[in-house]
Amino acid sequence: MDTTKGSPLGTNKETARNLPDVRIILAVLWAAGMLSSLNGDTYRLSAANIPLGANPELLSVMAILLVGHIFMSFLTLMLKSRVSRWVNRIMGIFYAMIILAFWVLAFVSRLPVFEIVWATGQLVCALLVVWYAWKWTNPEG
Repeated sequence: MDTTKGSPLGTNKETARNLPDVRIILAVLWAAGMLSSLNGDTYRLSAANIPLGANPELLSVMAILLVGHIFMSFLTLMLKSRVSRWVNRIMGIFYAMIILAFWVLAFVSRLPVFEIVWATGQLVCALLVVWYAWKWTNPEG
């Protein structure tokens, strides 16, 4: 058995090079994007100098956007590969466009730096979702 040098478990070189399943990577990216959004909201709510202007309609939109991340992390693991790839591509592009619009708005409106930082984190996660979904090879055939 051709084992990796110094490995106490005797892992062979082929299994040592295998990356995690793309489904796991995508689900983690969706969760990371959601956490970035939630952390940005926490900062926004705790900043006393920013008027919230929160109304029920805005809060409903924000809730829908957040629950989308939760559903995508779950659906990525549950759907068939072909469907999951397409759903991740479409939803990743959708979220990237929303976040990019907010990112531009943050620069134009001169919002605090933390708004740009968290929006950048979300944008990176959304773009990585699209990239991984596009590069995902078909394991079923």
